[in-house]
Amino acid sequence: MSSISFPHAGDGDLTPSSSSLHDSMQAQFYAPPSFDMSSSFQMNPHSAHPPRTPRASTAAQSHFRTMSSSVYNEKAEEQQEWATEKGVVVDNADEEDELDEENERVKEAEKKLGRHEVWRDMLVTSNGRDKAFKLMQYTIRVYLLFHTKLLFRHGQGAWQQALVRRLESARSGFSFTRKMLILFNWLTPLSTIMAQKSVPYSSTGSSSTPHGLSDTLAKTPASPFTGPILSHRFFRALLTAPPPVLLDLVNGLSDDIYTISRLGLIGPKTGARAARFADWCWLFGTLVGLVENGVEMSIVDGLQRQVEHRAYKESLDGATSKSQPKLAKLDEKELARLQRNSYWLQVSRAKLIMDLIFVSYEVLRLKRWKNTVQSFTGLAAAVFSSAKLYDRYKSVLVNKMLSSSV
Repeated sequence: MSSISFPHAGDGDLTPSSSSLHDSMQAQFYAPPSFDMSSSFQMNPHSAHPPRTPRASTAAQSHFRTMSSSVYNEKAEEQQEWATEKGVVVDNADEEDELDEENERVKEAEKKLGRHEVWRDMLVTSNGRDKAFKLMQYTIRVYLLFHTKLLFRHGQGAWQQALVRRLESARSGFSFTRKMLILFNWLTPLSTIMAQKSVPYSSTGSSSTPHGLSDTLAKTPASPFTGPILSHRFFRALLTAPPPVLLDLVNGLSDDIYTISRLGLIGPKTGARAARFADWCWLFGTLVGLVENGVEMSIVDGLQRQVEHRAYKESLDGATSKSQPKLAKLDEKELARLQRNSYWLQVSRAKLIMDLIFVSYEVLRLKRWKNTVQSFTGLAAAVFSSAKLYDRYKSVLVNKMLSSSV
């Protein structure tokens, strides 16, 4: 008599096989059942109807498909990591195409964007006009330096003297116009100071103060800054404001006092003292900016080294741009972004160094080579600051073009 064997799932047969990639990939979700030849029954050989193969129910199949898809979704990242470790090619063509399309869209938008459009948006703001007038001011100053020291140092005619007078008047006019453009610039640091959040768990009788902490605060001595004036919200915000923000605030107020004195509303002595104090604030603010710039550059350089180390490690493990196109392109994009940030941080540091040299001549009252050094450092600082602002507005316009084209 013939016999039919039924499947029997043994515990030892569920272990995935490592003979090939196909077996190892399937073993995470489905292990083929084994057949036990001992589990059989005898059948009448003279029967007219052959036996039917036992099948799972529809509900069981549906449940198995649901469980398989859920397991697949949960372990998609594990498969990606496993494939990366083994150096297996994974098909990420769609994601690679999306990254390529995004890069092409950015390049196309940059080509369509004209320089006059960037300058148009820059010159709408007072900051952009200040940078443009600064370029004109120090360009005229450098030309006057060459005109008087090199080109016509032996003698000047009447027309040359008239040209020098007109250029000196234009340079002075640009300087005063820039002072008027940055008038009330202290409102920005003031808004930053007033926008500070209050100190949590204050001793003002708030209901959110914990019981144990309220007892501790009750035992602490009162602050010496008490009274109707010092207890005001504005003065408390000043006492808790960061020093760089306070420097910007005081520098802006001093510049405004000097500008008002040039308008004739305040005496010249008061204006000269305010200008002197503003120069000291500018000096300390530049030093603080150099420290912050150094910290930012160290952070960006560390992130850049991490990306480069990861790419080098992947190349040693056998994962190339062909086996892992998405990861390789993401690393390239991140590395390009970090290199761009590092470049503009270097530009900012160069601008701060030029400002430091310029203001040092004013604060220390140095006389030797003052006109020459301040002319070139002022022009270099103007070029660096204008380039930074131009790139910022260009990025904003490119993003607007990309968002409008979607």
